[in-house]
Amino acid sequence: MELNEILRQRRESLSSLRAKGISLYTAKVPTHIFIKEARDRFQEGRKASLCGRVMAKRLHGKAAFLDLRDSTGKLQAYFKADILGEQNWAIFQEVDIADILAVGGELFKTHTGELSIKVEEFVILTKSLQPLPEKWHGLKDTDLRYRKRYLDLIVNEELRRVFKQRTQIIQAIRKFLDNRGFQEVETPMLHPIPGGAAGRPFKTTHNEYKLDLYLRIAPELYLKRLLVGGLDRVYELNRSFRNEGISRVHNPEFTMLEVYCAYADYEDMMQLVQDLIINVAKKVLGRTDFTYQGKTIDLNPPWQRRSFENLVKEKFGILPEDQAETMLKKLKEKGFAREATKLTRSQVAKVIEEVLEAEMDTRPTFVTDYFTDLCPLAKAKKDNPLISERFELYIAGLEIANAYSELNDPLEQEERFRKELKELQDDKRLLDEDYILALEHGMPPAGGLGVGIDRLVMLLTDQPSIRDVILFPLLRPEPSLIKKTGQE
Repeated sequence: MELNEILRQRRESLSSLRAKGISLYTAKVPTHIFIKEARDRFQEGRKASLCGRVMAKRLHGKAAFLDLRDSTGKLQAYFKADILGEQNWAIFQEVDIADILAVGGELFKTHTGELSIKVEEFVILTKSLQPLPEKWHGLKDTDLRYRKRYLDLIVNEELRRVFKQRTQIIQAIRKFLDNRGFQEVETPMLHPIPGGAAGRPFKTTHNEYKLDLYLRIAPELYLKRLLVGGLDRVYELNRSFRNEGISRVHNPEFTMLEVYCAYADYEDMMQLVQDLIINVAKKVLGRTDFTYQGKTIDLNPPWQRRSFENLVKEKFGILPEDQAETMLKKLKEKGFAREATKLTRSQVAKVIEEVLEAEMDTRPTFVTDYFTDLCPLAKAKKDNPLISERFELYIAGLEIANAYSELNDPLEQEERFRKELKELQDDKRLLDEDYILALEHGMPPAGGLGVGIDRLVMLLTDQPSIRDVILFPLLRPEPSLIKKTGQE
């Protein structure tokens, strides 16, 4: 049947039911239990009231079977004309797949052993004017799945599992940190100065103050202000925003965990993130070994370490003391960054990291010994000021975490900020003088850790793209919507 004909019939059904005085978008749901509870506490003949969406409808003369599904599971509903009565059976004929019903009756098992409910009464709670996609076998078009996430959730049980596990992962992270004495905090999303990372910000304006503001790139500088204020162990599960490219592992709006611990360093953060991820995997998956995109991942320690300094020296001949121009020349000699004419050190680092990321094996790997000039917020090593106390954690080629021994020398921090601003050559980026002032009041030595929650969820739920673990990823507007709104 053509879609237009289905839509016409559904609207006719709506009109027919309303003509009979039936309310189809009811404001109050009758007392009911969830389907999982009905299954868990099943007793033959027990009365129950359930609510759910119709996922399938099978007619057998004066009887019918419907599959009802709520957020906890699916159950078969048995409708019979002589039980419902002539009037209610006529109303039942107008029930379509995707409608939402409340049903009441006795629980029983069919001769095949399927748990069912023998419906004695029912109410149409919501009339669906649209059919389910592709005859209810699920959305195949990936772009459509992201745009119509509500439809994907209706028909895709695997997707519902992924987002249930995402919630469990975040709950496990909170519990782990709470049990270790960390305090969850909230810091501003609107920043007067973009900072805490080198990404390009989204800009907005506060009308009352006539003030330009930026959606946060990272909460780091505010969280470290809290260390100055005496909150020694803090964390924030935060939404951050970067006005940059979109890829399999990048979305402009994303979720991060940032953790700061006074009187600790990056070695402590290394142990913390290892303990955290192992704990979360055990809580959510029940094990520490699993498969990600066909690769076997084993989180059992020890996790390996690799030196960034040695990796780039072996692959590109790049040394910590090299200037940006020299680093770029060496990259080009190896066939990388051929189109670039000028790169800042941070951009060079990004090129290098993308190359190295593809070469990481499936064992969790801490990449250490980053060049200090690439880490403006990290302490340099005492025995080698060209190398910083920093690591990045890679698992299955995904960059999962980043951590420092936090720089708390206000004079050196100001010098590094000024150098970074000069490299960026962006007159709209300003020095965060208030943060420097906060450091001048004294910040204890500390370790800081950032974990990409979306990527961690990708890893633990075996999803290939960040869009598969974000309910509503950012997409280009559909052409029809652009036309309707007058956007060009």
